[in-house]
Amino acid sequence: MAGYDDRDGKIWMDGKMVDWRDANVHILTHALHYASSVFEGERCYDGKIFLSRKHSERLLRSGEMMDMPIPYTVDEIEAAKQAVLDANNLTDAYVRVVAWRGAGEDMGVSAARNPVRMAVTAWEWGSYYGDAKYQGAKLDVAKWKRPSPETIPTSAKAAGLYMICTMSKHAAEAKGCSDALFMDYRGYVAEATGANIFFVKDGEVHTPLPDAILNGLTRQTVIGMLKDRGITVHERHILPEELDDMEQCWLTGSAAEVTPVGQIGDWTFEVGDLCREISEAYEALVRA
Repeated sequence: MAGYDDRDGKIWMDGKMVDWRDANVHILTHALHYASSVFEGERCYDGKIFLSRKHSERLLRSGEMMDMPIPYTVDEIEAAKQAVLDANNLTDAYVRVVAWRGAGEDMGVSAARNPVRMAVTAWEWGSYYGDAKYQGAKLDVAKWKRPSPETIPTSAKAAGLYMICTMSKHAAEAKGCSDALFMDYRGYVAEATGANIFFVKDGEVHTPLPDAILNGLTRQTVIGMLKDRGITVHERHILPEELDDMEQCWLTGSAAEVTPVGQIGDWTFEVGDLCREISEAYEALVRA
């Protein structure tokens, strides 16, 4: 497959459709130097983007938290996403919306005079974890920790928050793992590099409290599905040593969907009935 910069297709960029290979920015784009960028990753199933408006609303909130007001409304973002899907003849796809501070009068930390730009692209993308979606992913334990909300807006889907994700995933892959699990700045279990995490013990579900991590839309959806089934869900701080007693584990995210986990470091988990049930139910929901 060609690199992501060398493909056929169309990308929506700053209000107009451009050829894929022409969707470029200047080398002095502020985001390239200072991570002034926010984004959304979404999946389209059978021509419909799951939770599309919620993603667009979160993009705007992320921009506000980054002091980077995005000059488009939710309706305009929704129209741009649909236009990209139509232009590329896609009905099942991954959709990426990104907004960033571009090149302008400022080229330092401050960039208030630089324009905020936005682009929407989409492509066909299979299972994020490959066969792990069915067999159970293997996770490393990252050496980095998720930061305190006092140091960075952890509830924003901001590019800068993913720097340690890239490093941690590279380290995990070098060990033959699919991903890595972070602890937060206090030492509690946090999340994977691009997905939230759930555990099962004695028929009840436990998931980290999202007070220093992104409260994912898929996470929220899965919690609702579990509660609808009468399953108790504990959103709480989880210590690493508690994983000794957890029986099942899975990851959630727009890209990851619902992916079972078979191993985290030295901890092992069963790819059990509840995990499979929720994974299948989620697949049915997004295509409903």
